[in-house]
Amino acid sequence: MISIKNLGFGIAIFLLTMFIGIYGINTFYDKSPDYNAYCNRTVDIYVNNSADCVSLGGEWTAYQGPKEPTPVNGYCDFYSQCSKEFNNAEEKYFKVVFMIALPLGIAIIAVGALFFGLEFVGAGLIFGGVGIIVYGVGGFWRFAQDWLKFSLSAVGLVVLIYLAYWMAKRKKKKR
Repeated sequence: MISIKNLGFGIAIFLLTMFIGIYGINTFYDKSPDYNAYCNRTVDIYVNNSADCVSLGGEWTAYQGPKEPTPVNGYCDFYSQCSKEFNNAEEKYFKVVFMIALPLGIAIIAVGALFFGLEFVGAGLIFGGVGIIVYGVGGFWRFAQDWLKFSLSAVGLVVLIYLAYWMAKRKKKKR
């Protein structure tokens, strides 16, 4: 049975491992794109037709679905182009963060599982590695295609199951 003290150490190691991994990535890799660096203008103009919208540099978007009967059939989006540029920059940024966090998290999980005899230290590192992976995946997941999400999830599951079986065999041999 695990003591409260060891549980506390395990949780502290988990949190600090995550903090070191996440802040390390943020320190040594660029900051995430800032929306205001891409879309820093304010537009205080009411536009109620597509011709005026396009001439002012906006993109007209027609309303979809049921609506009140009015002469205006859409709205002018002055931020569509800069939002696309921001989203592209954000996708590139989070892809690199993902490519850093995934192997880092896997390495920390492996270190925690293989090299520490103190169970709470190993468990804290394993959970910290999982947290770093979740951090990396969280930013990029919305940009990834379904086949990539499926493939990475399947590979991760197979590797973890293999590692768990390998550790269990190793532990039996020591007894």
